[in-house]
Amino acid sequence: MNKYTWPDPPRHVAFPVASAGYPLIITAAFTTVVFALLGYAVPTIIGLAATFFICFFFRDPDRVVPNEPTAVISPADGKIIVAAPVKNCPFYEGDCVKISIFMSVFNVHINRIPHDGSIREVRYTPGAFIAANHHQASMKNEHNAVFLQTGDDKKIYFVQIAGLIARRIICKIQAGDRVTRGQRFGLICFGSRVDVYVPPETTLNVAFGDRVKAGTSILGYLS
Repeated sequence: MNKYTWPDPPRHVAFPVASAGYPLIITAAFTTVVFALLGYAVPTIIGLAATFFICFFFRDPDRVVPNEPTAVISPADGKIIVAAPVKNCPFYEGDCVKISIFMSVFNVHINRIPHDGSIREVRYTPGAFIAANHHQASMKNEHNAVFLQTGDDKKIYFVQIAGLIARRIICKIQAGDRVTRGQRFGLICFGSRVDVYVPPETTLNVAFGDRVKAGTSILGYLS
């Protein structure tokens, strides 16, 4: 058995960019060209910098996924800011383990499915836009919660959370979809957070302060 698998067919491009970024990239590039043609040096330089940053932010690299049936992989790139058991969670009935990943504006922001299974519910909730690394962001901020049920009836919730700068959550899956571990399903624009809730008997593979990558880093193992 191969140690890693491709969740999506690899693309043969030098710098893959998410399609959600195309309108912003085109707008920034067009504005930069206009400034250049008008002879405005400083706005042209700023426009070039903005165009390159937007391309950098919306980068969408291919990832290989660990081929381990019980592994729960990270849905996001970033830093672990919570990895602990919790009680009375609004997204999960009974006790569970919560893992929170904070994404800065310099991380890849493509979100990926943490485990094979079926999508039972997708629930969007409007809210505030406080800093995503604040402990209250999980509940108070605008968020999009996804309930996934594995083939052996384990429950996993993963929640896309908007941040202080992030004002747009994109989710391309819906209830009834069959999904695979590592599959792309959305993104959050310009700094944000993803929380993952797994069964209490899950064996954690990460700790506070660890850096993880979507699709490749293993957060824990289901029992």
